[in-house]
Amino acid sequence: MKRLFDIFFSLVALAIFAAPGLLIAVLLLFRERHPVFFHQKRIGKNKHEFTILKFQTMVDEQVTPLGRILRKTGIDEWAQFFNVLKGDMSIVGPRALTQYDIERLHWNDDFHATRWQVKPGISGLAQLYGGQHRKISWFWDLRYIRRNNVFMDFCIIVSSFMMNIFGKTKIRRILFKNNNLK
Repeated sequence: MKRLFDIFFSLVALAIFAAPGLLIAVLLLFRERHPVFFHQKRIGKNKHEFTILKFQTMVDEQVTPLGRILRKTGIDEWAQFFNVLKGDMSIVGPRALTQYDIERLHWNDDFHATRWQVKPGISGLAQLYGGQHRKISWFWDLRYIRRNNVFMDFCIIVSSFMMNIFGKTKIRRILFKNNNLK
């Protein structure tokens, strides 16, 4: 059921975001003069390695002007709908991490093995909160893994879409009733 939801939602999202995505691609290519997409190896379900796709927001380790906007709103993640269609990711789930991140966070042990039983998502509870600290991210990832359902996925999707419109900081402050969140 979740896979069908992921496919359906990805196709709808790609159709809706096709025109703005094309505009972003043109701006990245011709105004900022760099490749449209960023590719990076990430670790997914059952620790399967895959290549994640995002709009490129940095050049020479510096965030570009358009990249700043894309990151602030989460629009840089739109290209990941192709990863969902391919089956490497889900719409909702824990963040897809690099092997370096897994080692840096010390999440490569039996205690954290639960995290690798589900596909990573474009959005999830930890992404909504903002990954303020590895223990907090782990708390939200574990909460999602243990309690995920269609209603929770729907709420996370709506919240993520609101972040695309109003910006991550504003929505995080509303969701968590905390004006100190970034």
